Amino acid sequence: MPDTDYSESTPTWLSVTTDNVLVTFSCPTVINGVTVDKLTLRSPTVRDVRSANRDAGGDDEQRELLLFAELSGAPVADLEGLKLVDFNRLQAGYFRMDQDNGV
Repeated sequence: MPDTDYSESTPTWLSVTTDNVLVTFSCPTVINGVTVDKLTLRSPTVRDVRSANRDAGGDDEQRELLLFAELSGAPVADLEGLKLVDFNRLQAGYFRMDQDNGV
């Protein structure tokens, strides 16, 4: 989990609701064969988290990729092809959405 505290300000590249986060990438990328500059992660269910934990076999990085793939509808391979700055944005968005701070 990132050490950054986003509770006081929301970056311009991030839109957060209780149902999802919309992350704007630093540059366009191909997801599902389509060039996009944004990706939405829906709010996870307990089932999503349990499934990712089970399927990752103890590999935390794989668990996160599997979970983000499920929440976004993007293939794991496409997420692995993201620039690191954009993957970090997905992580930040996920953990911001995961907080119960009355967003």
